[in-house]
Amino acid sequence: MGKARLHSIHVHPVKAFRSLPLREVAVEPWGPAGDRRWMLIDDEGRVVTQRRHPRLALAVAELLPGGGVRLSAPGAGAVTARVPAPGRTLPVVLFGDKVEAVPAQDDAVHAWCSAHLGVPVRLVHLDDPATRRPVDPEFALPGETVSFADGYPLLLTTTASLESLNSLIARGEHRAEGPLPMNRFRPNVVIEGTGPWEEDRWTRVTIGEVPFRVAKPSGRCVVTTTDQHTARRGKEPLHSLAARRRPDGRLVFGQNLVPLSPGTIRVGDRVEAG
Repeated sequence: MGKARLHSIHVHPVKAFRSLPLREVAVEPWGPAGDRRWMLIDDEGRVVTQRRHPRLALAVAELLPGGGVRLSAPGAGAVTARVPAPGRTLPVVLFGDKVEAVPAQDDAVHAWCSAHLGVPVRLVHLDDPATRRPVDPEFALPGETVSFADGYPLLLTTTASLESLNSLIARGEHRAEGPLPMNRFRPNVVIEGTGPWEEDRWTRVTIGEVPFRVAKPSGRCVVTTTDQHTARRGKEPLHSLAARRRPDGRLVFGQNLVPLSPGTIRVGDRVEAG
């Protein structure tokens, strides 16, 4: 573990859009700065993700100064969403959590998102991540909050575990789908220099000078079978992850992290864990 380093950093300015690589990022109590502060909702206020709409993988959100985003996609023009002024919020539903969010103020933004997916959707912003959404109390400490991420402030994966998983895929019936890139798992931080699956035993991680606690393993769903560049779906990695199925039946890859203090992490930072 002595040579473990931070291999890459990724944020997702709009939940379910394509990831954005960074060289460094400020870690806030609720996650990396700029990560998943925006998301799409349907007419009933429910989150819209790649689970039902794989075309979201083709949409790109670039971070703008002040927290706004510039949205683009192949074959479409671009549109800019500025952080909405404080004001009316509306209730949204994110995997069972009821959260207050602020709709984007420009109708052209909602229209662009709806045109890209071919269904009516709206773009909303998380105005106050310090208070709006607590981490699952079963795995949280008092006062911990999270953005529009699935459930925890950061997701960690390792290059060694991906290499091991790709070896499983190469020996399986869907070998033509491999090797898979790391973007299938949509992590925030990717660590190199560890042993395969070593992260499954960690309870604490320090990246550079920023400490984290490991909340729980990351359960995996159909999104991992979605090619993030074409939006087409296959069978892997879920088919091969089944070979490592947990006793409770879950398919897991990576670990969910909660920051213990804020700070900045950078590609190349030393990583200590145990």
